Amino acid sequence: MLATEVDNFFEKLKENWKRKKIKAAMPIEIKESLIKECDSHYSLNNWLSYASNGAIKRALSSHPSKFTHPDVGASDTNIKKKTYVSPVIHLGNFENNGFLKTGNVIGINLDSTGNGAEVGSIGEIGAFLSLTLADGKRFFEHLREDSEQARKILSYCTEPYGDLKVGLLAMIKDVEAQTSSKIKQVYFPVDDDYHQLSLLTNSGIVYQLRSRLDKLRFSDEVKERRDKKRKNEFSEQDFSEIYGLTTIGYGGTKPQNISVLNNQNGGKAHLLSSLPPSIEKRSIHFPKSDFFTESFKKYEYADAFKALHKLFQTDYNNIKLRDARDRNLQQIIDLLIEKMWSVRAVSQAQFHADTSSLSSVQRTWLHDDFADDREKSEQWLNSLTTEISAWLTRSYEKVLDKKAIKLGDAERFHFAEVIERNREFLK
Repeated sequence: MLATEVDNFFEKLKENWKRKKIKAAMPIEIKESLIKECDSHYSLNNWLSYASNGAIKRALSSHPSKFTHPDVGASDTNIKKKTYVSPVIHLGNFENNGFLKTGNVIGINLDSTGNGAEVGSIGEIGAFLSLTLADGKRFFEHLREDSEQARKILSYCTEPYGDLKVGLLAMIKDVEAQTSSKIKQVYFPVDDDYHQLSLLTNSGIVYQLRSRLDKLRFSDEVKERRDKKRKNEFSEQDFSEIYGLTTIGYGGTKPQNISVLNNQNGGKAHLLSSLPPSIEKRSIHFPKSDFFTESFKKYEYADAFKALHKLFQTDYNNIKLRDARDRNLQQIIDLLIEKMWSVRAVSQAQFHADTSSLSSVQRTWLHDDFADDREKSEQWLNSLTTEISAWLTRSYEKVLDKKAIKLGDAERFHFAEVIERNREFLK
Protein backbone atom coordinates (compact mmCIF):
# COMPACT_ATOMS: atom_id res chain seq x y z
CA MET A 1 0.00 0.00 0.00
CA LEU A 2 1.28 3.46 -0.93
CA ALA A 3 2.03 6.15 1.64
CA THR A 4 -0.96 8.39 2.29
CA GLU A 5 1.00 11.45 1.13
CA VAL A 6 1.73 9.82 -2.24
CA ASP A 7 -1.89 8.67 -2.66
CA ASN A 8 -3.15 12.18 -1.92
CA PHE A 9 -0.58 13.67 -4.32
CA PHE A 10 -1.74 11.59 -7.27
CA GLU A 11 -5.42 12.06 -6.46
CA LYS A 12 -4.86 15.81 -6.56
CA LEU A 13 -3.04 15.53 -9.92
CA LYS A 14 -5.96 13.57 -11.32
CA GLU A 15 -8.52 16.08 -10.04
CA ASN A 16 -6.60 18.98 -11.59
CA TRP A 17 -6.25 17.13 -14.91
CA LYS A 18 -9.96 16.29 -15.07
CA ARG A 19 -10.98 19.81 -14.13
CA LYS A 20 -8.96 21.22 -17.04
CA LYS A 21 -9.88 18.59 -19.64
CA ILE A 22 -13.45 17.52 -18.87
CA LYS A 23 -16.29 19.95 -19.51
CA ALA A 24 -19.84 19.60 -18.22
CA ALA A 25 -21.37 19.78 -21.71
CA MET A 26 -19.29 16.89 -23.10
CA PRO A 27 -21.02 13.64 -24.14
CA ILE A 28 -20.72 10.86 -21.56
CA GLU A 29 -18.64 8.70 -23.93
CA ILE A 30 -15.96 11.40 -24.28
CA LYS A 31 -15.94 11.99 -20.53
CA GLU A 32 -15.42 8.29 -19.86
CA SER A 33 -12.63 8.16 -22.45
CA LEU A 34 -10.86 11.13 -20.83
CA ILE A 35 -11.19 9.57 -17.37
CA LYS A 36 -9.53 6.40 -18.65
CA GLU A 37 -6.78 8.48 -20.24
CA CYS A 38 -6.23 10.29 -16.94
CA ASP A 39 -6.10 7.07 -14.92
CA SER A 40 -3.65 5.56 -17.40
CA HIS A 41 -1.35 8.59 -17.43
CA TYR A 42 -1.27 8.86 -13.64
CA SER A 43 -0.89 5.15 -12.96
CA LEU A 44 2.37 4.77 -11.07
CA ASN A 45 3.88 2.47 -13.69
CA ASN A 46 3.35 4.94 -16.55
CA TRP A 47 3.91 8.16 -14.64
CA LEU A 48 7.13 7.08 -12.87
CA SER A 49 8.57 5.91 -16.19
CA TYR A 50 7.69 9.24 -17.79
CA ALA A 51 9.04 11.18 -14.80
CA SER A 52 12.40 9.41 -14.73
CA ASN A 53 12.95 10.36 -18.38
CA GLY A 54 11.71 13.96 -18.09
CA ALA A 55 13.30 15.06 -14.80
CA ILE A 56 16.60 15.99 -16.44
CA LYS A 57 14.93 18.84 -18.33
CA ARG A 58 14.52 20.97 -15.19
CA ALA A 59 16.36 21.67 -11.93
CA LEU A 60 14.89 21.45 -8.45
CA SER A 61 15.62 24.56 -6.37
CA SER A 62 14.53 26.24 -3.16
CA HIS A 63 15.99 29.63 -4.17
CA PRO A 64 15.62 30.04 -7.97
CA SER A 65 18.06 32.64 -9.28
CA LYS A 66 15.58 33.78 -11.95
CA PHE A 67 13.63 35.71 -9.31
CA THR A 68 16.69 37.97 -9.01
CA HIS A 69 17.42 38.21 -12.75
CA PRO A 70 15.32 36.48 -15.46
CA ASP A 71 18.29 35.96 -17.81
CA VAL A 72 20.14 33.61 -15.48
CA GLY A 73 19.16 30.03 -14.74
CA ALA A 74 20.14 26.38 -14.82
CA SER A 75 19.21 25.33 -18.38
CA ASP A 76 21.44 24.33 -21.32
CA THR A 77 20.74 27.74 -22.85
CA ASN A 78 22.22 29.43 -19.76
CA ILE A 79 25.35 27.29 -20.09
CA LYS A 80 25.78 28.41 -23.70
CA LYS A 81 25.20 32.07 -22.83
CA LYS A 82 27.43 31.85 -19.75
CA THR A 83 24.58 32.94 -17.50
CA TYR A 84 24.39 29.64 -15.63
CA VAL A 85 23.78 29.77 -11.87
CA SER A 86 23.93 26.50 -10.00
CA PRO A 87 20.51 25.69 -8.46
CA VAL A 88 20.32 25.82 -4.69
CA ILE A 89 18.42 23.39 -2.48
CA HIS A 90 18.47 24.57 1.09
CA LEU A 91 15.78 23.22 3.41
CA GLY A 92 17.12 24.75 6.61
CA ASN A 93 16.38 23.59 10.13
CA PHE A 94 13.34 24.54 12.17
CA GLU A 95 14.16 26.76 15.14
CA ASN A 96 11.51 28.24 17.40
CA ASN A 97 13.23 31.63 17.46
CA GLY A 98 10.60 33.89 15.89
CA PHE A 99 12.59 34.54 12.70
CA LEU A 100 11.11 34.28 9.20
CA LYS A 101 13.72 32.11 7.54
CA THR A 102 14.16 28.97 5.48
CA GLY A 103 13.28 26.01 7.68
CA ASN A 104 10.94 27.94 9.96
CA VAL A 105 7.99 28.13 7.54
CA ILE A 106 5.88 24.97 7.56
CA GLY A 107 4.30 23.70 4.37
CA ILE A 108 6.45 25.41 1.73
CA ASN A 109 7.13 23.68 -1.59
CA LEU A 110 10.38 23.36 -3.45
CA ASP A 111 10.45 25.02 -6.85
CA SER A 112 12.00 24.10 -10.18
CA THR A 113 13.50 26.05 -13.07
CA GLY A 114 14.48 25.22 -16.62
CA ASN A 115 12.72 25.01 -19.98
CA GLY A 116 9.57 27.12 -19.70
CA ALA A 117 7.73 24.95 -22.24
CA GLU A 118 7.96 21.98 -19.85
CA VAL A 119 6.77 23.85 -16.77
CA GLY A 120 3.41 22.08 -16.50
CA SER A 121 4.15 18.37 -16.86
CA ILE A 122 7.75 18.45 -15.62
CA GLY A 123 6.66 20.70 -12.76
CA GLU A 124 4.69 17.73 -11.40
CA ILE A 125 7.95 15.78 -11.11
CA GLY A 126 9.51 18.49 -8.97
CA ALA A 127 6.46 18.52 -6.71
CA PHE A 128 6.70 14.71 -6.39
CA LEU A 129 10.39 14.79 -5.49
CA SER A 130 9.82 17.51 -2.87
CA LEU A 131 6.81 15.72 -1.36
CA THR A 132 7.10 15.55 2.45
CA LEU A 133 6.46 12.05 3.80
CA ALA A 134 5.27 11.02 7.27
CA ASP A 135 8.74 11.17 8.82
CA GLY A 136 9.21 14.80 7.75
CA LYS A 137 11.75 14.01 5.03
CA ARG A 138 11.26 14.92 1.38
CA PHE A 139 10.92 12.05 -1.11
CA PHE A 140 14.18 12.96 -2.86
CA GLU A 141 15.97 12.59 0.48
CA HIS A 142 14.52 9.08 0.83
CA LEU A 143 15.63 8.37 -2.73
CA ARG A 144 19.18 9.49 -2.05
CA GLU A 145 19.32 7.26 1.02
CA ASP A 146 17.78 4.27 -0.81
CA SER A 147 15.27 4.00 2.01
CA GLU A 148 12.72 1.21 2.21
CA GLN A 149 9.99 3.81 1.66
CA ALA A 150 11.58 5.00 -1.61
CA ARG A 151 12.07 1.45 -2.87
CA LYS A 152 8.46 0.58 -2.05
CA ILE A 153 7.08 3.58 -3.97
CA LEU A 154 9.23 2.96 -7.06
CA SER A 155 8.39 -0.76 -7.00
CA TYR A 156 5.03 0.14 -8.59
CA CYS A 157 6.90 0.76 -11.85
CA THR A 158 8.20 -2.13 -13.95
CA GLU A 159 11.47 -0.34 -14.76
CA PRO A 160 14.53 -1.17 -12.63
CA TYR A 161 14.80 0.79 -9.35
CA GLY A 162 18.33 1.99 -10.17
CA ASP A 163 17.28 3.47 -13.52
CA LEU A 164 14.29 5.22 -11.98
CA LYS A 165 16.43 6.62 -9.18
CA VAL A 166 19.09 8.00 -11.52
CA GLY A 167 16.45 9.49 -13.82
CA LEU A 168 14.48 11.19 -11.04
CA LEU A 169 17.53 12.54 -9.22
CA ALA A 170 18.70 14.12 -12.48
CA MET A 171 16.47 17.04 -11.47
CA ILE A 172 18.82 17.66 -8.54
CA LYS A 173 21.95 19.15 -10.02
CA ASP A 174 24.89 18.22 -7.83
CA VAL A 175 27.32 20.58 -9.52
CA GLU A 176 30.06 22.89 -8.36
CA ALA A 177 28.68 26.19 -7.06
CA GLN A 178 28.56 28.74 -9.84
CA THR A 179 27.12 32.26 -9.84
CA SER A 180 26.72 35.15 -12.26
CA SER A 181 27.41 38.86 -12.08
CA LYS A 182 23.80 39.44 -13.16
CA ILE A 183 22.41 38.46 -9.76
CA LYS A 184 24.77 40.93 -8.09
CA GLN A 185 25.48 38.98 -4.93
CA VAL A 186 27.32 41.05 -2.35
CA TYR A 187 29.71 39.38 0.08
CA PHE A 188 31.00 41.23 3.13
CA PRO A 189 34.29 40.18 4.76
CA VAL A 190 33.87 38.87 8.31
CA ASP A 191 37.04 37.67 10.07
CA ASP A 192 38.56 35.09 7.70
CA ASP A 193 35.35 34.43 5.82
CA TYR A 194 32.57 36.26 3.96
CA HIS A 195 28.95 36.93 4.84
CA GLN A 196 26.43 37.17 1.99
CA LEU A 197 24.31 40.32 2.19
CA SER A 198 22.10 39.82 -0.89
CA LEU A 199 20.10 36.62 -0.56
CA LEU A 200 18.46 34.69 -3.37
CA THR A 201 14.67 34.53 -3.18
CA ASN A 202 13.09 31.56 -1.44
CA SER A 203 10.13 31.21 -3.81
CA GLY A 204 8.44 28.68 -1.52
CA ILE A 205 8.20 31.27 1.25
CA VAL A 206 7.08 33.96 -1.22
CA TYR A 207 4.15 31.90 -2.46
CA GLN A 208 3.31 30.42 0.93
CA LEU A 209 2.82 34.04 2.02
CA ARG A 210 0.51 34.66 -0.92
CA SER A 211 -1.45 31.48 -0.15
CA ARG A 212 -1.96 32.47 3.49
CA LEU A 213 -2.89 36.05 2.61
CA ASP A 214 -5.40 34.92 -0.03
CA LYS A 215 -6.99 32.53 2.48
CA LEU A 216 -7.11 35.29 5.07
CA ARG A 217 -8.77 37.68 2.61
CA PHE A 218 -10.83 35.59 0.20
CA SER A 219 -11.83 32.29 1.84
CA ASP A 220 -15.57 31.46 1.83
CA GLU A 221 -15.71 31.88 5.61
CA VAL A 222 -14.16 35.36 5.45
CA LYS A 223 -16.46 36.40 2.60
CA GLU A 224 -19.47 35.31 4.65
CA ARG A 225 -18.33 37.23 7.74
CA ARG A 226 -17.47 40.31 5.69
CA ASP A 227 -20.93 40.18 4.12
CA LYS A 228 -22.53 40.02 7.58
CA LYS A 229 -20.56 43.06 8.63
CA ARG A 230 -21.71 44.93 5.52
CA LYS A 231 -25.33 44.05 6.34
CA ASN A 232 -24.78 44.96 9.99
CA GLU A 233 -25.65 41.41 11.09
CA PHE A 234 -24.31 39.67 14.20
CA SER A 235 -21.54 37.08 13.82
CA GLU A 236 -19.80 35.15 16.58
CA GLN A 237 -16.69 34.84 14.39
CA ASP A 238 -14.47 37.77 13.46
CA PHE A 239 -12.07 38.24 10.56
CA SER A 240 -8.88 40.14 9.87
CA GLU A 241 -8.02 42.70 7.21
CA ILE A 242 -4.52 43.24 5.79
CA TYR A 243 -3.92 46.77 4.55
CA GLY A 244 -1.16 48.26 2.42
CA LEU A 245 -0.46 45.16 0.31
CA THR A 246 1.52 45.54 -2.90
CA THR A 247 1.58 43.02 -5.75
CA ILE A 248 4.83 42.32 -7.58
CA GLY A 249 5.09 40.47 -10.89
CA TYR A 250 7.80 38.04 -12.00
CA GLY A 251 8.26 37.09 -15.63
CA GLY A 252 5.82 39.51 -17.24
CA THR A 253 3.56 37.72 -19.72
CA LYS A 254 5.62 34.51 -19.42
CA PRO A 255 5.69 33.56 -15.73
CA GLN A 256 6.54 29.98 -16.75
CA ASN A 257 10.02 31.19 -17.73
CA ILE A 258 10.81 31.95 -14.08
CA SER A 259 9.71 28.83 -12.21
CA VAL A 260 6.92 26.31 -11.60
CA LEU A 261 5.59 28.03 -8.46
CA ASN A 262 5.69 31.38 -10.23
CA ASN A 263 3.67 29.95 -13.12
CA GLN A 264 1.13 28.35 -10.78
CA ASN A 265 0.52 31.75 -9.19
CA GLY A 266 0.32 33.68 -12.45
CA GLY A 267 3.63 35.39 -11.74
CA LYS A 268 2.09 37.52 -8.98
CA ALA A 269 3.26 37.66 -5.38
CA HIS A 270 2.15 39.86 -2.47
CA LEU A 271 4.43 42.18 -0.54
CA LEU A 272 3.55 43.23 3.00
CA SER A 273 4.05 46.89 3.76
CA SER A 274 7.40 47.59 5.40
CA LEU A 275 6.88 51.33 5.76
CA PRO A 276 7.38 52.79 9.22
CA PRO A 277 4.13 53.61 11.02
CA SER A 278 2.64 56.94 10.09
CA ILE A 279 2.74 59.24 13.09
CA GLU A 280 -0.24 61.48 13.44
CA LYS A 281 0.76 65.11 13.69
CA ARG A 282 -0.50 66.43 16.99
CA SER A 283 -1.81 69.95 17.19
CA ILE A 284 -2.69 69.45 20.87
CA HIS A 285 -0.18 68.18 23.41
CA PHE A 286 -0.88 67.30 27.01
CA PRO A 287 1.50 69.48 29.07
CA LYS A 288 4.35 67.83 30.93
CA SER A 289 5.11 70.56 33.49
CA ASP A 290 2.89 73.65 33.01
CA PHE A 291 -0.30 74.21 31.02
CA PHE A 292 0.16 77.95 30.60
CA THR A 293 3.65 77.83 29.12
CA GLU A 294 3.29 74.65 27.04
CA SER A 295 -0.26 74.79 25.70
CA PHE A 296 -0.33 78.37 24.45
CA LYS A 297 1.54 80.08 21.66
CA LYS A 298 2.11 83.81 21.95
CA TYR A 299 0.32 84.55 18.67
CA GLU A 300 -2.90 82.95 19.98
CA TYR A 301 -3.54 85.64 22.57
CA ALA A 302 -1.36 88.55 21.41
CA ASP A 303 -4.13 90.51 19.65
CA ALA A 304 -6.45 90.35 22.66
CA PHE A 305 -3.76 91.69 25.02
CA LYS A 306 -2.82 94.46 22.57
CA ALA A 307 -6.45 95.57 22.41
CA LEU A 308 -6.58 95.43 26.23
CA HIS A 309 -3.41 97.58 26.37
CA LYS A 310 -5.06 100.31 24.29
CA LEU A 311 -7.91 100.44 26.78
CA PHE A 312 -5.45 100.66 29.68
CA GLN A 313 -3.85 103.71 28.00
CA THR A 314 -7.05 105.78 27.88
CA ASP A 315 -7.27 108.63 30.37
CA TYR A 316 -11.00 108.40 30.94
CA ASN A 317 -13.31 105.81 32.47
CA ASN A 318 -16.90 105.07 31.46
CA ILE A 319 -19.25 102.14 31.01
CA LYS A 320 -18.32 101.58 27.34
CA LEU A 321 -14.63 101.41 28.16
CA ARG A 322 -15.23 99.03 31.04
CA ASP A 323 -17.44 96.79 28.85
CA ALA A 324 -14.79 96.75 26.13
CA ARG A 325 -12.14 95.83 28.71
CA ASP A 326 -14.29 93.00 30.05
CA ARG A 327 -14.99 91.70 26.53
CA ASN A 328 -11.28 91.47 25.82
CA LEU A 329 -10.59 89.76 29.11
CA GLN A 330 -13.47 87.32 28.50
CA GLN A 331 -12.10 86.58 25.03
CA ILE A 332 -8.81 85.52 26.63
CA ILE A 333 -10.62 83.41 29.26
CA ASP A 334 -12.72 81.78 26.50
CA LEU A 335 -9.54 80.90 24.66
CA LEU A 336 -8.14 79.38 27.85
CA ILE A 337 -11.31 77.31 28.43
CA GLU A 338 -11.32 76.10 24.81
CA LYS A 339 -7.71 75.02 25.17
CA MET A 340 -8.59 73.30 28.46
CA TRP A 341 -11.19 71.10 26.71
CA SER A 342 -8.77 70.25 23.90
CA VAL A 343 -6.14 69.13 26.40
CA ARG A 344 -8.65 67.09 28.39
CA ALA A 345 -9.61 65.28 25.16
CA VAL A 346 -6.07 63.90 24.77
CA SER A 347 -5.34 63.38 28.46
CA GLN A 348 -5.99 59.61 28.47
CA ALA A 349 -3.73 58.99 25.46
CA GLN A 350 -0.90 61.44 26.15
CA PHE A 351 -0.52 61.71 29.93
CA HIS A 352 2.29 59.57 31.35
CA ALA A 353 2.61 59.74 35.12
CA ASP A 354 6.22 58.53 35.16
CA THR A 355 7.46 61.43 33.00
CA SER A 356 5.04 64.16 34.10
CA SER A 357 5.99 66.96 36.49
CA LEU A 358 2.61 68.68 36.26
CA SER A 359 1.38 70.17 39.53
CA SER A 360 -1.42 68.37 41.35
CA VAL A 361 -3.69 71.39 40.77
CA GLN A 362 -3.24 71.34 36.99
CA ARG A 363 -3.43 67.51 36.88
CA THR A 364 -6.79 67.64 38.67
CA TRP A 365 -7.96 70.37 36.33
CA LEU A 366 -6.88 68.80 33.04
CA HIS A 367 -6.99 65.00 33.32
CA ASP A 368 -10.21 63.06 32.76
CA ASP A 369 -9.37 60.64 35.56
CA PHE A 370 -9.90 63.46 38.09
CA ALA A 371 -13.38 64.48 36.90
CA ASP A 372 -14.96 63.26 40.14
CA ASP A 373 -12.34 65.04 42.23
CA ARG A 374 -13.13 68.30 40.46
CA GLU A 375 -16.74 68.04 41.66
CA LYS A 376 -16.03 66.89 45.22
CA SER A 377 -13.69 69.72 46.21
CA GLU A 378 -12.96 73.27 45.08
CA GLN A 379 -9.65 73.75 46.84
CA TRP A 380 -7.83 73.00 43.59
CA LEU A 381 -10.02 75.61 41.83
CA ASN A 382 -9.07 78.31 44.33
CA SER A 383 -5.40 77.66 43.60
CA LEU A 384 -6.10 77.57 39.86
CA THR A 385 -7.78 80.98 39.77
CA THR A 386 -4.67 82.45 41.40
CA GLU A 387 -2.50 80.78 38.72
CA ILE A 388 -4.71 82.11 35.92
CA SER A 389 -4.60 85.64 37.33
CA ALA A 390 -0.80 85.48 37.51
CA TRP A 391 -0.69 84.12 33.94
CA LEU A 392 -2.80 87.02 32.66
CA THR A 393 -0.37 89.50 34.18
CA ARG A 394 2.71 87.66 32.84
CA SER A 395 1.23 87.28 29.36
CA TYR A 396 0.27 90.94 29.12
CA GLU A 397 3.83 91.95 30.05
CA LYS A 398 5.27 89.37 27.63
CA VAL A 399 3.21 90.60 24.66
CA LEU A 400 3.69 94.32 25.26
CA ASP A 401 7.25 94.02 26.52
CA LYS A 402 8.61 97.51 27.35
CA LYS A 403 5.33 99.18 26.34
CA ALA A 404 3.42 97.35 29.07
CA ILE A 405 1.87 99.47 31.82
CA LYS A 406 2.74 98.48 35.36
CA LEU A 407 -0.43 96.79 36.59
CA GLY A 408 -1.59 97.65 40.09
CA ASP A 409 -3.78 95.91 42.62
CA ALA A 410 -6.95 97.28 41.00
CA GLU A 411 -6.19 95.56 37.65
CA ARG A 412 -5.20 92.30 39.33
CA PHE A 413 -8.37 92.39 41.42
CA HIS A 414 -10.45 92.89 38.28
CA PHE A 415 -8.69 89.96 36.60
CA ALA A 416 -9.70 87.83 39.58
CA GLU A 417 -13.33 89.04 39.28
CA VAL A 418 -13.56 88.02 35.61
CA ILE A 419 -12.01 84.63 36.38
CA GLU A 420 -14.49 84.16 39.25
CA ARG A 421 -17.40 84.70 36.85
CA ASN A 422 -16.09 81.74 34.79
CA ARG A 423 -15.48 79.51 37.80
CA GLU A 424 -18.07 76.88 36.82
CA PHE A 425 -16.76 76.71 33.25
CA LEU A 426 -13.27 75.89 34.52
CA LYS A 427 -14.40 72.69 36.26
